[in-house]
Amino acid sequence: MSARRPSMVDSRGRHTPDVSGASVPGSEGPAGSRIPSPITARRMALMQEPVLVLNATYEPINVTAVRRAMVLMLKGVAQAEELHNAEVHSAAHSHRVPSVIRLLAYRHIPQQSRALSRKNILLRDRNTCQFCMRIFASSELTLDHVVPRSRGGRSSWENLVACCYRCNNSKGDRTPEEAGIKLARKPRPFTLHTSRQLMRLIGHRDERWRKYLFY
Repeated sequence: MSARRPSMVDSRGRHTPDVSGASVPGSEGPAGSRIPSPITARRMALMQEPVLVLNATYEPINVTAVRRAMVLMLKGVAQAEELHNAEVHSAAHSHRVPSVIRLLAYRHIPQQSRALSRKNILLRDRNTCQFCMRIFASSELTLDHVVPRSRGGRSSWENLVACCYRCNNSKGDRTPEEAGIKLARKPRPFTLHTSRQLMRLIGHRDERWRKYLFY
């Protein structure tokens, strides 16, 4: 998969490609102009499905994507505890898609906020645009500064939210109040407590998770 090109914000608050190579959290633009086939699109969506990660002690500690979970399994770092019916195929092998994986070595999890990143912002906001409340694939979302950077808004947990490109362009270089749109919820740091709440919310969709989330 090719890397996304970073972008900048123009005078109207819209994201445009940045050829300088500098990267700001959430500034990635949409993927290239080539439209994937339906089969490729389904496979890409499958590889982004959430997977519950357990510590070696079976304690839930994280949510990752199928792609990352399979990398951990192939490296011998984790093993599958629960599997989907779906499979992914390579030139020589087919693999069942994991729903729950467990790390083979215990990992100490510090009681602190996660690193600020595009991935973690989208995970915190559950791939949901915080203005129109529609769910999108990661490639169809950007990050919006609630208080625009031109007004002194910082790139922080409290000022960055997941946003679809339509809402981002509509809001432009304005606050939500000035643009006449409402923020769904006040953004907060993504702590381990937030992560566990998120695990339980996703667990309602996938019955395989529930016995690990104390239902």
